Amino acid sequence: MALRTIIDTTDETLFKKSRPVTDFNPRLHQLLDDMRETLAASGGLGLAAPQVGVLRRAVIVVNDDEEMVELVNPEIIETEGEEENYEGCLSVPGRFGLVTRPWYVKVKAQDRFGNWFEADGEDYTARCFCHELDHLEGHVFTELCDELISEEELIEIRRAEAEEDMED
Repeated sequence: MALRTIIDTTDETLFKKSRPVTDFNPRLHQLLDDMRETLAASGGLGLAAPQVGVLRRAVIVVNDDEEMVELVNPEIIETEGEEENYEGCLSVPGRFGLVTRPWYVKVKAQDRFGNWFEADGEDYTARCFCHELDHLEGHVFTELCDELISEEELIEIRRAEAEEDMED
């Protein structure tokens, strides 16, 4: 396994559509292993192959049970509800934006061996599914928000929300 470099929005690869995975071979397994290691080292909640410069339909998402789930050729097959929350991205370091996403998402995907399965999640897992699958289409969360804020501004917003909750 190896850490891969996470590209940022200055690299046009991030804005290109990914191709389906057709070969479930050691090369794919190495990519997924490297993505796992890179995601673990980054402290993020999800990573898409385009973020490490590979235009293939593969993502890793940390689910509700804090397990890394590999999704190859994923597609969203069901959504419910709606939630607006702040979102960040490893390819847009230190910047966050308010994005509306479904509260619940179910995806259909293949594992590293080509076997089909379904996975679902609520709240941040649903948000991660949507966010990472957007990367496969060449989209970044910044396209979905009106403004970007810094990490310091986000911390201040969260602090104010927590104080309001304590007053209620």
